[in-house]
Amino acid sequence: MRVVTAHTMQEIDRQTIKEYGIPGVQLMESAGRGCVEEILAEFGLNGRAVVMAGKGNNGGDGYVIARLLGQKGWNVKVIILADREQITGDAALNLEKLSGSSINHCTHEGQLSALHMEEIFQADVIVDALLGTGLRSDVSGVFLEAIDLMNASGRPVVSVDIPSGIHGTTGRVLGSAVRAFITVTFAFAKLGHVLYPGAEHTGRLVVADIGIPPQLMETVSGYDFLNEDLIRPMLRRRDRQAHKGQFGHCLIIAGSTGKTGAAALAANSAVRAGSGLVTLAVAESIHAILELKTTEAMTFPLPDSDSGYLTNQAFPAIEKLLVGKGAVAVGPGLDSRPGTFALVQNLVESVTLPLVIDADGLNALAEDISVLKRKKSDQIILTPHPGEMSRLLGTSIPDVEAIRISVAQEFARNYDVFLVLKGARTIIASPAGTAAINGSGNPGMATGGMGDVLTGIIVSLLGQGYEAWDACRLGVFLHGFAADMVAEEKGEIGITASDVLEKLPYAYNRLLKNTLLSNLKMFGEL
Repeated sequence: MRVVTAHTMQEIDRQTIKEYGIPGVQLMESAGRGCVEEILAEFGLNGRAVVMAGKGNNGGDGYVIARLLGQKGWNVKVIILADREQITGDAALNLEKLSGSSINHCTHEGQLSALHMEEIFQADVIVDALLGTGLRSDVSGVFLEAIDLMNASGRPVVSVDIPSGIHGTTGRVLGSAVRAFITVTFAFAKLGHVLYPGAEHTGRLVVADIGIPPQLMETVSGYDFLNEDLIRPMLRRRDRQAHKGQFGHCLIIAGSTGKTGAAALAANSAVRAGSGLVTLAVAESIHAILELKTTEAMTFPLPDSDSGYLTNQAFPAIEKLLVGKGAVAVGPGLDSRPGTFALVQNLVESVTLPLVIDADGLNALAEDISVLKRKKSDQIILTPHPGEMSRLLGTSIPDVEAIRISVAQEFARNYDVFLVLKGARTIIASPAGTAAINGSGNPGMATGGMGDVLTGIIVSLLGQGYEAWDACRLGVFLHGFAADMVAEEKGEIGITASDVLEKLPYAYNRLLKNTLLSNLKMFGEL
């Protein structure tokens, strides 16, 4: 699914009207019709609706909805939070088409609750056509009252374009916001629908076609929202005569005293993600522990002078291990010591293979971020959580979280790397400036070790021959998709990283089965 900013959608509307000659009133009619089709499909052919409308084009869509629902036999009440003279343009044209007896203007705080609470609380459906994607400041006054009443009513709310109170680009709640049962948006989903907290307010998202010219739709700049439909075509099926040598050999450099679990999770998840061979290189002092924690992955002891952590002393041995490998990961559980940081920086300046850097590897980069300018690999992937990202940038976590997409894009461009900025709706950014937003995953993933599993998945995909951009998108989605499958069985509380890595083959299987079913339907075999 493609998502765009609120500004991009406004520009699409402008071009459609000005350059393609499609009248705005025609787009408004199509938008209202798309909403009505969804209401009828969900709630039946008759009922009681209250349309809460503003003065702008979002309200205009609401007037179309009220008219069309009335024509279908619904009992419709329209409550407009503006005076008649404030409504202009296409919205005014559609207001003129409404029956005057169904229209109520309500502009003062307290008036809405006093006069219309019963109608709102007894409606079969409430249509939220108050505020669109142009909202920039916190809601207040009668609009705040209306939003709070809709939320308190317990009735299903259908939001037009976006739940009122949600910022169309950032997903922020501007003071208060409608919690929609369904949101019907137009042409493209907006970032505010998929980014949190907006995603929690959107409910089921429906994208309606309102007649934007196809040639305009195809040239729009936006973001991929990773879902099953987008991910499935990226997966490679395996030849019946395949052997392990065809699926890569990845090297993982990880672990230290007290952090052997991180190394094991990364290695075991690389195996579960489909690697033909996995070698886990660890400090010699903890090697015996990792041999017990890993079965299918091979282990290799690196010199550590009995310290339990790695330094540049291990670099010559690692250089030899690189021979015959397809990809490398470094960082999980390495520890934050100067000698370890020096090793990571040396690897960045030396390794030409695709390289994934996570956890303490990222902390090493934060000590001297300029090392990325001296990198040898043309496929370096960094996988920071917001705290690690803030250290890489030398800024605060709130500053990172406020503009996650642009932060990720700018860093990826500046340092010519692929960036996976983890969190609810993980952002993936490429050196070319493209970005994707992950649609899988759940709050149960907020526990130790999940990042180590993701590192293992991504390095496994790189080793199997996936290009970095595909490995990042596919890896992040599979990680969350497997966690969603665990949550289906166990719930979201108490999920472990080991639960997720064990579910990876099942995640692949479900996606590949769905691909087969889709293909069979396409060719008429089902």
